[in-house]
Amino acid sequence: MVVHDFSKVFLNGDAFTDIIGLEHTKKQLKSALLVNRHVLIMGPPGVGKTTLAKNIARLLPDLSCHDCGFNCLPDKPVCPQCMTGKKQQRKTVKGSDRFVRIQGSPDLTVEDVLGDIDPIKALTFGPTSFEAFSPGKIFRANNGVVFFDEINRAPEKLQNALLQVLEEGKATLGAYTVDIPTNFIFVATANPSKSTTTEELADVLLDRFDIIHMRYPDTAGDEITIVTAKGKKIPVEFPAELLNRAIGFVRTLRTHKDLLRAPSVRCSIGLYERAQANAYLAQRKHVTLEDITDAFISVLSHRIQLKPAVSYTKSTEEFVKEEIKAFDARQRGGCL
Repeated sequence: MVVHDFSKVFLNGDAFTDIIGLEHTKKQLKSALLVNRHVLIMGPPGVGKTTLAKNIARLLPDLSCHDCGFNCLPDKPVCPQCMTGKKQQRKTVKGSDRFVRIQGSPDLTVEDVLGDIDPIKALTFGPTSFEAFSPGKIFRANNGVVFFDEINRAPEKLQNALLQVLEEGKATLGAYTVDIPTNFIFVATANPSKSTTTEELADVLLDRFDIIHMRYPDTAGDEITIVTAKGKKIPVEFPAELLNRAIGFVRTLRTHKDLLRAPSVRCSIGLYERAQANAYLAQRKHVTLEDITDAFISVLSHRIQLKPAVSYTKSTEEFVKEEIKAFDARQRGGCL
């Protein structure tokens, strides 16, 4: 279904410039896209999965197409409006504007994503006519990128419908089979952690994807680069030594024996921003260790999950306070 030529852009340096480091992930993604594979990016929250998907769309060339909202090419119409053969106005659409995000959730329906039969139009054109079909979100990504975020939060019925689309280019809606003649790159993401809001992805659906694993930044240096680039800046100085130690502390928690869910890069960004804000409110020109520790509870405690055996004896807030004390002790000792 997908026909996009990335051969030249992937040979001209680092195509995924929005992502710092993670060279192995980038290499795997390039390889999959080069041969038009559907991709499932697995990784914890806050590692840049959405940013990476948007970067893919930005690599697509500008497209001259019909001004119909579905990026139809003159010789390849996909929407009911263009399939009538009526003359359509033309426009040029950037790759980044052909990026359609679908957020996985338990209440998402097949009709939301793929479309539905309009009963009023069905009376006029007949229930099996394409004119009676109201296209869903997936059609908006024609000649672009469908980004299905947290696909494992989508209900089983929708996952089964997607299986048919990815395999056959068709969808069964009620008693009708509808062709999905769209040309798109399908990029899905999934959080590997289990919860009551996630559905198990069937083996037959997983078999339609190449799975690419995305992890936390490779080094503290990469993470600091991300934090200072993405985080808001307030007119106070954040000493490099303190920033190194604060980010290093967050990174050590990712391997803590008592945690099921570790703090994401969003936590590091939040800590960077809130420490600056604390210093500004205290009318200081420099961030201090106190500014950092004062931000920990608000920024960190809800972004971690304790193992059951630990959660029986302490709350996440108490855990964070204990780790802060240890952190302070290490600072006074001159190490992290």
